Amino acid sequence: MSTLPANYRLRLEPEDEYPHAPGEAANYNESMYFNVFDPARMAGGWFRIGNRPNEGYAEVSVCIYLPDGRIAFAFGRPKIAGNAAMDAGGLKVDVLEPFKRLRVTFSGQALLLARPFEMADPRRAYRENPSVPCSVDLVYEGVSPMYGGETVMADGSPIPVDPQKSFAKAHYEQHCAASGTIVLGGERHEIAGFGLRDKSWGPRYWQAIDWYRWCPMNFGRDFGMMLSVIGDGAGGARQGGMVFRDGAYDLITECAIESDWDAHGYQTALRSRIRTQSGRSYEVTGKVLSLIPLRNRRTAPDGSELHTRITEGMTEYRCGDLVGYGLSEYLDQIVDGQPNGKAAGY
Repeated sequence: MSTLPANYRLRLEPEDEYPHAPGEAANYNESMYFNVFDPARMAGGWFRIGNRPNEGYAEVSVCIYLPDGRIAFAFGRPKIAGNAAMDAGGLKVDVLEPFKRLRVTFSGQALLLARPFEMADPRRAYRENPSVPCSVDLVYEGVSPMYGGETVMADGSPIPVDPQKSFAKAHYEQHCAASGTIVLGGERHEIAGFGLRDKSWGPRYWQAIDWYRWCPMNFGRDFGMMLSVIGDGAGGARQGGMVFRDGAYDLITECAIESDWDAHGYQTALRSRIRTQSGRSYEVTGKVLSLIPLRNRRTAPDGSELHTRITEGMTEYRCGDLVGYGLSEYLDQIVDGQPNGKAAGY
């Protein structure tokens, strides 16, 4: 990831909720992501569509966590022509009102995993587990301000990026409430919970970041957090995120994360100490309830094989007397069989 110039600012407009002109970068990616966790039903999920119009396909992921520990998962790379809509492979995002209300729908097949760790070997997982019809219909309501935007120069002009080293040139997030239905085979789940959504656009390779820890969480409609620690590839890490409280975001200036691991090198628990711009301090613990390991592989120009692992854990969080739910998403480049972030002590 490149170093930002001193005289930059963040730009965000309602039009950014819709697709952008992709430009010429072959690896341009426009991504919308949503998660939701229902604290009463102990169920939830996340949904992502990433258009890669200059490569002619979209990345579509649907992941649903069920109360009994099963996970339903769908992934595809459907063909697309252009970047006119976030609508591919049965997954669709409709912007009902920018920054306020969006609708996420899906119709297709999903793999139903009684043992989600089997997704570490996708070919075997698909061969040995059933696929069932899946439909999703959720409406997301923003409960917080917007966080982030496109990084531009002070005069509004774009900042050049190296497509080979880029993860996104623009990114924003928002804490949300979400409600609707998820149907898997003959099972119908009414969902009413909280989550976080984000959007990014610009050139992206999943290997552009050495490792990160991304932990969005909600403790109700009025209190949530997003913890972010990103490895810089040189032994250091950038700490950030935000705390949603009293109707506003309080930016995180310090965010230390310690993780516990199982025999597979997947996170099982975490502890975080947080300090914000306002001077507030928090301690948060997380216990992973259900986890699925995913991966992305790419051959580099020099012929080397690059392997990125992304472990997605539905996580119960505690902050003082409050109990909340969210995700612990750990991305690591795998080198000599080991995740880089774990080797760095995170």
